[in-house]
Amino acid sequence: MARYVTRLHTDRPAGEVFAYLADLRNFADWDPGVRDVVQVEGEGGGPGTEFDVTVAGIGVAPDLTLRYRTVLHDAPNAVHVLAEHPLFVSDDRITVEAADDGSTVTYDADLRLRGPLRLGDLGLRLVFGRIGDRAAAGLRRALDGTEVAA
Repeated sequence: MARYVTRLHTDRPAGEVFAYLADLRNFADWDPGVRDVVQVEGEGGGPGTEFDVTVAGIGVAPDLTLRYRTVLHDAPNAVHVLAEHPLFVSDDRITVEAADDGSTVTYDADLRLRGPLRLGDLGLRLVFGRIGDRAAAGLRRALDGTEVAA
């Protein structure tokens, strides 16, 4: 399993930040690895929403479209989205905590290989770390945030 956790603080209010992050159509705005997002169920972010997220291929691999579904939507505190592919599972949890001077966001992403591919976990961790660093930088820019200890 590869895991990436980032935590940031922003001056923006928790409700605004939560609404932005729970609507996966915004992923393409801040994550450079996301090529496109199309909502296929629901409207905006909310319980039961589903999104087709096209991510950039790694190396010579082609781009890949994953169906993410919202499995938890606890506004304005937490959202949990999950994409299941025959080769792996992508499991993203976002929490937003209100603060006197804005809000703090924790983005916790797990990528788990399935079956015999699990032998490649070490290599996946290295690649996922670089992908996560680029996404975290984009998220900080989008929310005018600063990194805080995770």
